[in-house]
Formats: sequence, C-alpha cells, structure tokens
Amino acid sequence: MAGKVFFSVSMSLDGFIAPESLGDLMGQQWMELQAWILPQRFFRENLKLGEGGEEGRDNDIARETFERTGASVMGKRMFDAGEQMWPEEAPFHTPVFVVTHEKRDPWERPGGTTFHFVNDGIETALDQARQAAGDRDVRIAGGGATILEYVNAGLIDEFTIALSPVLFGSGIRLFEGVDAGRVALEPVRAEPTQRVTHLTYAVRER
Repeated sequence: MAGKVFFSVSMSLDGFIAPESLGDLMGQQWMELQAWILPQRFFRENLKLGEGGEEGRDNDIARETFERTGASVMGKRMFDAGEQMWPEEAPFHTPVFVVTHEKRDPWERPGGTTFHFVNDGIETALDQARQAAGDRDVRIAGGGATILEYVNAGLIDEFTIALSPVLFGSGIRLFEGVDAGRVALEPVRAEPTQRVTHLTYAVRER
C-alpha cells in the first residue's frame, strides 16, 4: 500500500469550494468555479457528454488526477448531492467509501463505481480505501468538512487546488477550522494556465 492520500479541489480566490446550500450547486457561482474543467476533453469523455473538448495542461491535470486515483472517500453531504446529479454511470469508476452514520448496502453503478457506506469513522474509511486502491492513490473527494477532518487528523499527504478567478463572498471555506498549529505545507508545484492556477502542496506535521 504505497499510494498517497490526497485531495484535489477547485477554490475561489476568497477561499470557498462550494456554496453553503446544496440547492445552489450547479448555480452560476458553482459553474464559474468549475469553468476550467467543464470544457476539457477528458472531463467530457468521462461523463459521456460528447466528443471534442479542449486539450492542454488543464486537460492533462484532469486526466492525471483520475488516473492516479485507485479509490475515493467522501462525506455524506457530498454523496447526497452527487446521488441526485451524477449520471447513471458515476464518474469515479473505482470503489468509493462514504463516511456516514447511515447503514446501507453497497450501491453498485455501471462503469465500475461501487459506493460502500462506512459507519465507524474516517480512519476506517481510509483503511478500506487503501486496501481497494492497492498501489494507486486514495482521493479524499469531499466535501469541505470531510477534507478538513482528514487534514486535522494528519492523514493527508498532498493536495492540489485549482485556484479559479471567481469570488464567492460566502459558502464553504476549504480551511475553516484547520488545526494550523499541527499542519505545515511544502510547496511542490505551481502551474498557471489561461483558466486557473494549479497549486500543489505536500503536507507535513508541524
């Protein structure tokens, strides 16, 4: 089990990764936040939105993030939103472990995605995801509260932010409540494109 644990999110310039209300997902601000990835060829092919699309560094990063991921972990809030919005063939194509208090049998979708519901905490979910991922990486898919739990528990090795040229003003902040006395960051890479700036950091214990 040599893979890393990472997260990769789009973030507004004022530090938000999602609107406060699930009802505002897919709204104007959300679409502006995700505008860098929506036209990419890999994204369109993965969600079966049709042929064509942009190619370039943004497209490469979207594909590389997908290819490195052997399993994902997410919180119940993200799953509830995605259950309504994802196509029948969910876009993960790997096992996904949902941290929840809900007891539910695994939910298998076409295309290789199976959602497993974990009732005994973030570490158990990560252990199961590591086993499923093998030598590939585990992605903490979201949402913000779940990512923060993993950061504060010292379980994140690396993360990438696609810093988007949009302001939210309010919503879910990525690092609201972070244990800053415990977490230190080491810059790995900064890659500006015409749409966003991709920032990658290694996480170290302070």
